[in-house]
Amino acid sequence: MERLFLEAKPIVEKLHMAGYEAFYVGGAVRDHLLKRVIGDVDIATSAKPDEVQSLFDHTIDVGAEHGTIIVLHKNTPYEVTTFRTESEYVDFRHPKNVSYITSLKEDLRRRDFTINAMAMDIDGMIQDFFNGEAHLKEKLIQTVGSPSERFTEDALRMLRAVRFVSQLQFTLCPLTKAAIKEHVHLLSAISVERKTMEIEKLLKGINQKCALEIIIETNINQYLPGLETKQQEIKRVSTYDLQLLTTNEELWTLFTYCIAPSSISTFLRKWKLSTKIIKAVEKNIRYLTILNEGQWSDLLLYEAGYETAVSVEWIHSVMTNPSLVESNSRNIKKLIKQLPIKSRDQLAITGHDVIRCLNKEPGPWVSKAITEIEKAVVMNELENNKSAIKEWLMRCKQEFEQNY
Repeated sequence: MERLFLEAKPIVEKLHMAGYEAFYVGGAVRDHLLKRVIGDVDIATSAKPDEVQSLFDHTIDVGAEHGTIIVLHKNTPYEVTTFRTESEYVDFRHPKNVSYITSLKEDLRRRDFTINAMAMDIDGMIQDFFNGEAHLKEKLIQTVGSPSERFTEDALRMLRAVRFVSQLQFTLCPLTKAAIKEHVHLLSAISVERKTMEIEKLLKGINQKCALEIIIETNINQYLPGLETKQQEIKRVSTYDLQLLTTNEELWTLFTYCIAPSSISTFLRKWKLSTKIIKAVEKNIRYLTILNEGQWSDLLLYEAGYETAVSVEWIHSVMTNPSLVESNSRNIKKLIKQLPIKSRDQLAITGHDVIRCLNKEPGPWVSKAITEIEKAVVMNELENNKSAIKEWLMRCKQEFEQNY
């Protein structure tokens, strides 16, 4: 058994010793069988939430009303959830009522897809009531029971299905795909934040090209922010290997560049992205557009700054020549390193020096003069030392007096 399961084993053992059933469940079991890297280990048990809390010294109530308690074991959090059934979903996302039960099979029946509806006991034996293992071998995404019922219960499952197509390189069961087409309008009830999380995971998946094609085929794009009429632009996104991108800022830069919205900030705000990401994407796209029409100059590298220049070069390489991303990144870092200065505060002269040198009253002209000095230094037209800059200023004094 893998290390992460062994680390969680004391929790399962303690539940057993108290007379309760307990199993590893969910994505960890699926990924264990697929020999993928395992994420969080979740546990399902016949113990009720208050019974779980009474057994363990360190717990966090994150959703006892829905049966979930977090147990902290050696500073690692584990979700421990009581076997349950759910009834009457009120908003196509959350159940109105949860009933605790003692049947593992009935607990697994409420889950989304067969590949996620397996359990593993403490000895590593798989409990599979819905053909999850067979579907793993067939590389098939199929709901547990009726797809219409599962999607009506939780509309986000439609987007999760397509996300698994991308992440696992699986295909959609025809009935599951047909049900998505029929119920896709229910995605309008799902929060943008949830959609954003799923789309980010989908875009990072190895099979994102196929997943994006399904999004268009099933009309999911009609219920994604700013993508309602962007079928061709979405197809363009699918032509790139997005797995080469290293950050969310890079991912959203390439995605937004391909979608080409009339307003970048408006488009990204619809996705509820952070101000930090929005500003980074706007800046990246500004320089990516320039780079697509020419090449880097020393001044352009300086204006962009290290982080933006390296990121934009990486994105540009992914879009134009993916085999050269590493070498192009090294080259751009080398060019930046060779710049005479990397930022304004490295100039050998200050605004006060400029005022004294030209003997003028302070004003907006000072910042403009410093900008001209920066340009001259970066372009190797002026040496970055105080005396050389003062001499240059005196030569340009008449021009400064006329224009600034």
